[in-house]
Amino acid sequence: MTFETLLYEVRDGVAIMTMNRPEARNALGVQAREEVSRLIPEIRGDKSVKALVITGAGGCFSGGGDVSDMKKYMGQRTPSDNRQVLREVNAWLPELVNLEKPAIAAVDGPAFGAGFNMALACDFVVCTPRARFCQVFVRIGLVPDFGGLFLLPRIVGLQKAKELMYSARVVDAEEARDLGIVYRIVPPENLLDEALELANRFRYAPTEAIGITKNLLNQSFHTDQRMMGELEAFASMASKAVPYHREAVERFLAKEAPLYDWDRMDKERGK
Repeated sequence: MTFETLLYEVRDGVAIMTMNRPEARNALGVQAREEVSRLIPEIRGDKSVKALVITGAGGCFSGGGDVSDMKKYMGQRTPSDNRQVLREVNAWLPELVNLEKPAIAAVDGPAFGAGFNMALACDFVVCTPRARFCQVFVRIGLVPDFGGLFLLPRIVGLQKAKELMYSARVVDAEEARDLGIVYRIVPPENLLDEALELANRFRYAPTEAIGITKNLLNQSFHTDQRMMGELEAFASMASKAVPYHREAVERFLAKEAPLYDWDRMDKERGK
């Protein structure tokens, strides 16, 4: 599979998707969106991939939508055409949000508009001190899209989401961490290594159990407690049928080290 706006590789079980239009601040134009929509199912179906890292080339995560595309199609598209453009995004974006593998956004420089929301679609955001986040849409008279209306209030709360979207102000890395948007701030030269280190923690993790947990957590904000209990019961039944569970139980009873131990990884790295 070849792309014009993306770089893609799988390194030791970790998929790395790099938005690669640095001359356009990695704008998510028509072609970029189409290429991402083709790549996500590929990652989902590749059993060798245990985690995903999304990043941007040239010191920028993504400046958001491609304004040159907006100019190009201005006056040519009907309201119905414009609606269909976003319906196509909303057809594949949930595939990223609910990808049953851990996803990490590695952010350097601007993550504006759709780029901000692409980062929010990931499970963790690792960024540099140079990272800047902005719900820039209202600056050009647009309503937030790319899943931001769904994702942002679930992370920062409704009132803060309103402030960030109404004001379109820039949020720096430290404030983003305080708001719960950013998981970790790292030096620019270490960004990809730190994101890969986090992703590699999941190489020996129970992919099925984490994937189901992620899926159910994403549903927990709009599902009542009784239904979540039913989903938990079915999920537990399914995970107990996976060979990983059986092996983990046997290793525990034999007093052997577990395959997946987050605390041990921290100790080995001297944290």
